[in-house]
Amino acid sequence: QVLLVESGGGLVQAGGFLRLSCAASGRRISSFAMGWFRQAPGKEREFVAAINWSGTSTNYAASVKGRFTITRDNAENTVFLQVYSLKPEDTAVYYCAAGSPDSYISPDPTKFTYWGQGTQVTVSS
Repeated sequence: QVLLVESGGGLVQAGGFLRLSCAASGRRISSFAMGWFRQAPGKEREFVAAINWSGTSTNYAASVKGRFTITRDNAENTVFLQVYSLKPEDTAVYYCAAGSPDSYISPDPTKFTYWGQGTQVTVSS
């Protein structure tokens, strides 16, 4: 069992920056691919970014590529999402997830087994 706890969300103006963190406990995340997803009110959960177990390969949704960066620190059992140049349409609850080693290749949330409770990101215009 992996417990994931997100933090770092908040209210920010358009163009601003946030650093989201996902702290894991229960098991080491070094054997998992890790991902970030988000869900806006009235919309389905959507893929944002994912990273392989070693941090050497990443995958991004087209809507965030170039603005968001996913990294991981396996020694600290933590995954990060740095979000730059935020837009009002980035407003959502952001979730961290852990999945099988190849799950980072697919944006399918069903490929990820463990989920955090989410952190709210609100971008004002």
